[in-house]
Amino acid sequence: MFNANDAAVIIGAYEHPGRELPDKSLAQIHAEVAIGALADAGLTLDDVDGYFCGHDAPGYGGGWVTMAEYLGLRDLTYMDSTESGGASPIYHVSHAAAAIAAGKCSVALITLAGKPRTGIQPGGGGPARPEDDFETAIFTGAGLVSTYALAARRHMYEFGTTSEQLAEIKVAASKHASHNPNAFLQKVMTVEDVVNSPMVADPLHRADCCVVTDGGGAVVVVSREVARSLDRQPVRIMGQGESAKLTNGGKLDLTYTSAVWSGPRAFEQAGVTPQDVDYVSIYDSFTITVLEILEDLGFCAKGEGGRFVMDGTLVAPHGRLPFNTDGGGLSNNHPGHRGGITKTIEAVRQLRGEANQGVQIPDCEIALVHGNGGDLGTRMRSATMILGRDA
Repeated sequence: MFNANDAAVIIGAYEHPGRELPDKSLAQIHAEVAIGALADAGLTLDDVDGYFCGHDAPGYGGGWVTMAEYLGLRDLTYMDSTESGGASPIYHVSHAAAAIAAGKCSVALITLAGKPRTGIQPGGGGPARPEDDFETAIFTGAGLVSTYALAARRHMYEFGTTSEQLAEIKVAASKHASHNPNAFLQKVMTVEDVVNSPMVADPLHRADCCVVTDGGGAVVVVSREVARSLDRQPVRIMGQGESAKLTNGGKLDLTYTSAVWSGPRAFEQAGVTPQDVDYVSIYDSFTITVLEILEDLGFCAKGEGGRFVMDGTLVAPHGRLPFNTDGGGLSNNHPGHRGGITKTIEAVRQLRGEANQGVQIPDCEIALVHGNGGDLGTRMRSATMILGRDA
């Protein structure tokens, strides 16, 4: 099996500090995070020969053609606009590593940006899907939150999970966000605060839902040869896994995600187990998303997630499994409703020892990053990536 660690490393990462950006265009945010990540790596736009983006990028060719022109990337030898929603940037890291290993490029730039708070987010259009005529009639009036609420209610029915247990996930995220000066929500919440927040779709309260923010981020993946020429700590790409969960003709079990397939593939390629992981960046569109993913990745048994997250398990720096130490999508940032880029950036910070004071994991050597795209209540795709501190 191909192991990207043999060929490529992450060398640059940057998260836009803004959460409300009414005076910036979407292309401008992409450009600012691109320049920031390249500067972090010690590189410039002139060094880039591979460019990766999702359909959050505005313009022609799935966004990459327009953005490449906007950025002045004149010598590209490899381009990729794979679209997988919030998982897209994690797919892109894996695809960039494979392209570098194949000799297609040597400096790959991955960008993501969004303006759902103060503008319009592209990427939601396109031709009608063949399932729309059937599902629209059934789900009329049911929004995204409602389908995640269905998953939460089913998990509660099957395994006895409680709203208070889901609230523990938000509490941990809020504690971490209080250390992040750029976090959208910086107030530390209690379990009581979460369960007493307004109900959005039973059993999910407002505090169980992610924030809506402008912003973005970028990551730079380079060949080992390029990394050796730079004065920057590289991060190993140890293993990756991709997967999709479909509706199975309507026979859909809402108690698991496609992480049940992407996780084992990533662990096998990396040659590690869940017990070896020091830190996790878990996609947190909703609290139920985190709980099911933790189970599906093997950090606890199916149905045990509610008990697993109790007693400060997820709280940095000394919990059993610290998660989303930037505050995650629940409290910090969810640019363009796509959390994969911020999850990757925070994992890089942890492995470099550059996380915010108060949440840095001591001797963090192995981090897991997981992103979702789509809808837990219908069809979804996942990407799991294992990263390591480079020697």
